[in-house]
Amino acid sequence: MSISIRLSRGGAKKRPYYRIVVANSRSPRDGKYLEQIGTYNPLLAKDSGERVKLNEDRARYWIGVGAQPTDRVARFLDTAGIVERAARNNPKKGEPGEKAKERAEERAAKIAEAEEAARAAEEEAKAAAAAPTAEEAPAEEAPAAEATPAEEAAAEEQTEG
Repeated sequence: MSISIRLSRGGAKKRPYYRIVVANSRSPRDGKYLEQIGTYNPLLAKDSGERVKLNEDRARYWIGVGAQPTDRVARFLDTAGIVERAARNNPKKGEPGEKAKERAEERAAKIAEAEEAARAAEEEAKAAAAAPTAEEAPAEEAPAAEATPAEEAAAEEQTEG
């Protein structure tokens, strides 16, 4: 018979309260158990002493007999200093899935295209602003050098009169 140290849920709906129990691994979660060795109330603050109550002597006994704690109970036992829990490392935990990666790549490509279009428009605006001033300057000088016949007539009248 394999024995596990696990949580058995109690309490009302949306008001969980757990017993830390030693049970046959094949028995149901809230079913028959061999011994209750503590309690866990997740509604209390994390730094509260009442959040996890554990009978350390009985926990040590059951661990010595070969009982296997679940992940959550192993955390409690590690905090109490009964069992050393190996640190877990899951480097892919925060990595997005395939479709999310595809969407991110598409979004990055659209942003890059928009930036390139903005730069091109900015360069065109600068080129357009620089080119007309170079073209307009000779155009303005040309009329000043050559007077129209109406201006010549007005200038002659002023000199005669």
